Parts: sequence; structure tokens; C-alpha cells
Amino acid sequence: MSCFWIHSILIPGFFVLFGFEGFPVISVDSQRSTDNITIRQGDTAVIRCYVDDKVSKVAWLNRSNIIFAGEDKWSLDPRVELVTQGQLEYSLRIQKVDVFDEGPYTCSIQTKQQPKTSQVYLIVQVPPVIYKVSDDITVNEGSNVTLTEEPSNALTWILSASEALDVGEYLEISGIVRSQAGRYECKASNDVSTPDVKYVNVVVNYPPYIKEVRSSETPVGQAGVLHCEASAVPQPEFEWYRDERRLSSSQSVSIQISGSRTLLVVANVTEDDYGNYTCVATNRLGIHNASVFLYKRNHLEKWFISLCFPIIP
Repeated sequence: MSCFWIHSILIPGFFVLFGFEGFPVISVDSQRSTDNITIRQGDTAVIRCYVDDKVSKVAWLNRSNIIFAGEDKWSLDPRVELVTQGQLEYSLRIQKVDVFDEGPYTCSIQTKQQPKTSQVYLIVQVPPVIYKVSDDITVNEGSNVTLTEEPSNALTWILSASEALDVGEYLEISGIVRSQAGRYECKASNDVSTPDVKYVNVVVNYPPYIKEVRSSETPVGQAGVLHCEASAVPQPEFEWYRDERRLSSSQSVSIQISGSRTLLVVANVTEDDYGNYTCVATNRLGIHNASVFLYKRNHLEKWFISLCFPIIP
């Protein structure tokens, strides 16, 4: 929605009225010869000048450049045009205002007595814009990371829904850890328009860590299921071992892998199947393993004792 502001100045021999269409941010000082009007980049500004019938010559100037002399257009800018209604209005319209339009505009009026001028300073406010931001990146844990952007306004860096991390064109992270992975939000904001937001995804690689295992108490003849879950980036690969022997899927044993989880399923448990199994998780950054037990009731404690305190003849 456009807004309209009018400020008038009475001068002997003529009457000047300044108007403004666009973003309603106004700075006016009637005691000064120059008034300020503020408009948002891309809006249309109308600087109005009204004269009486005693005026013989009129012109619009921007700094020392003549825009219009009477009705003759000197400017080559197609965005600039006169707004006239009868003989009393001599206003200047600028469409799609840009930052280079900012500056003083003078309505120069020649009367029978003496020349008069009145000046308006046009201030162009620029909405927040982020021109360029870092590409998505993948780094190893412990690396130093710098995220950059090319902005036009105040900046804030935010990780996901957390509080603001930093303010400025650069966000530097020394020795990044896995908890600092995620989507970083870069926000440019000012009072002119809604914030401009861009995002950078940061992936942090780290070696596997087995965070959960579940042993299984299973009677003879039933199916025993051993669980193992690891955390790692890139996603881990899994292997199962019984003592030093690597296991593979067969009629009696099934290995199931889904993302960061794996199951070892023993289809029909026998006495020989009871014991210690090892889950191994690997990726290109490292390896981690953990023990899991398949046991029957009251036998797990005996296995722990035999493993920790073997009988020496």
C-alpha cells in the first residue's frame, strides 16, 4: 500500500507544495531550506511543486543536472516524468527508485520579482538483501569452518532454532564438533522490509560410536535377536563376529542392517549358540566395537565370571 505525504512552503509570489508517494518514512524540518523525504527502493516517488500564475519559468534539477526546463525533458532516464494538472502543478515523478536516485532535487521558479528555489533531499532505503552465501559444506570433526556472506544490512547467524551465534558477514567455528552440524540460518534485516534469509547446511563427519546394544535371553529352540546401534557420519558399515570368526547370513543366522542399526538373528538357538558376540561399526574415519550376549536364564552371570576370571590349571 502506498502512502502520501504533503508538506507546503509559502513564499511571496508563489506557492510550493511537496508530496511523496511510497514508503511512509518522513523527516521534515520547516525551519530548514531543505526537506528530507524517504522512500523504499523500487517504489515510486512524486516530488510535488505547485506554483501560481505569476510564475514565468520553472525547472527541475538534480544537483547541477537539469531534469526538466519547462516541459522540455533534458534527462534521458525513462523513469522520470513530469506530473502537471493545469498551469499550477509542476511535479516530478520517479518510478522504480534506486539508490543512485538519492540526493537533492530542486524546483527552480522564476517570478516577475526574483528567482526562487526550494530543495528536497530524497533518501532511498534499501530492503535487506543477501547477495551471496557459502555453499553447503562437509567437513571432518575438529576442522575449522568459516561461513561467509555478502550482505547489504545487519546480519545474524543462527543454528537451527538456537539463539543467535554471531553478528557479521563471517561466522568462524574453531574445531567443529558433531553437535554443531546442521542448518545455519543467515538473516539480513533492517526497518525497511521483512528480513532476507539464506541457509547453509554443514555436515560434520565423525568416526562410529556404538551407543546402544541389547543382549538376548533366549531359550533353546527359540529365535534369539541381538541389537546394535551406532552413531557415525558417514553412515557406518556393520559386521558381526563370534569369537574371531566373522559371521555372514546363512540358514541359521540372519544379519539385518537398516541405517545406523543392525540385528543378528539366530533362528533356532542351540546350546552351542550361547556366548559372546561382537558388533563392529566402521566408516572411513574409524572403527568401534561392542560385546553382545546370547544367553539363557541364569547363565549370563556364569559367562561373565568365566570371561573375567578364567580357571587356570
